Amino acid sequence: MLRDANWHDAQAICQIYNPYIAHTTITFEEYPVRPMDIERRIRDVQERALPWLVWEDQGHIVAYAYVRPWQTRSAYRYTVESSVYVDQQFTGKGIGRRIYGELLRRVDTMGIHAVVGCVAMPNEPSVLLHQKLGFQRVGCFPEVGRKFDRWIDVEYWQMIFEGGIPGDQFAEKST
Repeated sequence: MLRDANWHDAQAICQIYNPYIAHTTITFEEYPVRPMDIERRIRDVQERALPWLVWEDQGHIVAYAYVRPWQTRSAYRYTVESSVYVDQQFTGKGIGRRIYGELLRRVDTMGIHAVVGCVAMPNEPSVLLHQKLGFQRVGCFPEVGRKFDRWIDVEYWQMIFEGGIPGDQFAEKST
């Protein structure tokens, strides 16, 4: 079952994400996240009217995907960065493709122009996922991250939506 995330999902999301932090270079976070960290991230994303989705299997969250603002400057307001994580026991079953596909469908209806996926290399499953979903590789930054005493390259993948811009619903409002 696919649904919008809520703050009650924070513990399950930590259980999916923390093994990636502890044992892989897929994420550049180096310390485990706590449920309160994830609660805050979910709220930050949803307060911007952006999607954060979870995938449940028999009542257990096994994947999540979300977008967040790409950069903070206002001219970037139509570009988001995407993330998707699948419980390592459920990889290779198509869940990542399905949840990421739904995330992209939702983003496409929001007036977002570009989605950027950042892939720490090597990560062939993520590269294949981005290719299957229609992303184009737009560049590589060599040795921009350091984790587990080694330098890590990051590839950037991008999808452009041709839909119209709905005004400035994503612009930062000053008071």
